[in-house]
Amino acid sequence: MSKLILTQEVTGLGAPGDVVEVKDGYARNYLLPRGYALTWTKGGEKDVERIRQARKAREIATVEEAQSIAEKLQAKTVQVGVKTGESGRLFGTVGAAQIAEAVQAAGLGSIDRRTVELPERIKAVGHYTATVKLHSEVTATIDLQVVPAK
Repeated sequence: MSKLILTQEVTGLGAPGDVVEVKDGYARNYLLPRGYALTWTKGGEKDVERIRQARKAREIATVEEAQSIAEKLQAKTVQVGVKTGESGRLFGTVGAAQIAEAVQAAGLGSIDRRTVELPERIKAVGHYTATVKLHSEVTATIDLQVVPAK
């Protein structure tokens, strides 16, 4: 078993700053190469506190505020403009950062890209959904419309 410090939200495992124990293969092959975690050391306790402070600064303060943002996000379809080829296939994929930018451009507030979860890779024009974890108790589902950029 490996003891790690999470640097990003990992669904089903924990939040940034949490110290977790996972199987060696999961740590070596998934969490560490993707930058989701750091190896735990005694000196790493300073990192834990720094990560928790950064998370607290980004986090939405109250459940009520998170619920109001969730209502705004769920009430409107967000359009994401991307470069496409002639057949409608994208050059690359749509990522969480592009979705966060599109939400802000639509005037629905500012969300952190690290809180956006995509159930599938977006590789073509069309309608999709994404989940945003606004607070530990509040999640919102965003309707996305991926359209060719003008």
